Amino acid sequence: MERIERAFIEEEMEQSYINYAMSVIRGRAIPDIRDGLKPVQRRILYGMHELGVVPGKPHRKSARVVGEVMGKFHPHGDLAIYDTMVNMAQPFSFRYPLIDGQGNFGSIDGDPAAATRYTEARLAPIAMEFLEELGEKTVDWVPNFDDSLKEPVVLPARIPSLLMNGAWGISVGMTTQIPPHNLSELIDGTIALMDDPFITVKGLMEYISGPDFPTGGVIMGRAGIEEMYRTGQGKITLRGKATIEDGAIIISEIPYQVRKSTIVESIAAKVQAGQIDGISDLRDESDREGLRVVVELKRSANPNVVLNQLYKYTPLERTFAAVFLVIIDGNPRTLSLKEILNSFIDFRREVVRRRTEHRLDVARKRAHILEGYRIALSNIERVIEIIRSSQDGHTAGGRLQEELALSDEQVDAILKMRLSQLTSLEGEKIDAEYEEKKRAIAEYEEILGSEILLDETI
Repeated sequence: MERIERAFIEEEMEQSYINYAMSVIRGRAIPDIRDGLKPVQRRILYGMHELGVVPGKPHRKSARVVGEVMGKFHPHGDLAIYDTMVNMAQPFSFRYPLIDGQGNFGSIDGDPAAATRYTEARLAPIAMEFLEELGEKTVDWVPNFDDSLKEPVVLPARIPSLLMNGAWGISVGMTTQIPPHNLSELIDGTIALMDDPFITVKGLMEYISGPDFPTGGVIMGRAGIEEMYRTGQGKITLRGKATIEDGAIIISEIPYQVRKSTIVESIAAKVQAGQIDGISDLRDESDREGLRVVVELKRSANPNVVLNQLYKYTPLERTFAAVFLVIIDGNPRTLSLKEILNSFIDFRREVVRRRTEHRLDVARKRAHILEGYRIALSNIERVIEIIRSSQDGHTAGGRLQEELALSDEQVDAILKMRLSQLTSLEGEKIDAEYEEKKRAIAEYEEILGSEILLDETI
């Protein structure tokens, strides 16, 4: 018989909507507290790393990169991948761009990037800070969308990237807006927190003075910054930088996430509407050297009055509403500055612990092989005699294992030794490497046995 389950449509709709919302929140819009990346950003970096598009290697066509990421890890359309990739390459969007783009990757005026077949890209040097420890069992792995490959759950970032480049995203019923910061200040603040877990927000602000926007600008007042750091939410008034020179106002920096063309168009519209008086001409003289918008003033105009009108009526001044919303333990939460840094420190402790365990395991295995080499070299005549008198490699291995008390791994390594490794010089190299591995093993065991040494390693 066919089984029919009765359900109230209200309950079914509510549960389905919650499932959809959490899927969007976790899978698209909100960054992970650990590496500071959204899934598509993480997959782009990992895909480019797997493709070998790394610093020092030639740029590759963006179409090739997008195809690699979409085909293996992120099957949600090439446009979503390319738009994210472009954003990660723009120096006016990311405080520290993670992708080194070549070609037209858009402009601060909002001009779109060229098509994928015209642009090229590779990882920026700073992106390697996310990837270099990936092969040392530092993070967990999961199957990709079709179970054909594995991908990392997070990247083992060595820098607090969530605050370094910030994040923005709109999800179902919630939004995140995290401003970028200066990396040197973040590292100093993180070290200060490790040294003093009870440090206050004001104490942290001695190291992390405030956001550091890639487009420059001036933050008005510090009350909003302190509230943002203390509660995870706050409003910052951000102004463009303008100077008065020879009867003109020169705009050289603009607020973050505001298009230059929007400011120019807004000024022209306000002048035409009569809201701003005293402007005779408006020119955009920006070039590759930097941003420069010239606002020519009438002789009768008061430059300071006009400048204040520009701040009041145009996007030359805006409010940045910060929300430190992140994914932590699979759920969205709004965290304070101290909580974000503590979460990053905990993540780094876990990464360094797992990395050290991996290196210890590798060193122990290598030392075990070297012990076998040393036993073989000290009994070289007998080893050669056993090998020559044996019918095959399996028989020789069994006799060596029985007579010299060797393990399977040691026997396999000895049987694969080249004749050149039987010289006295090679023997000295093996002894030196063995002693070096013993020192490394002792060091790794010491780190794993001491939280203080683990923190020093971080």
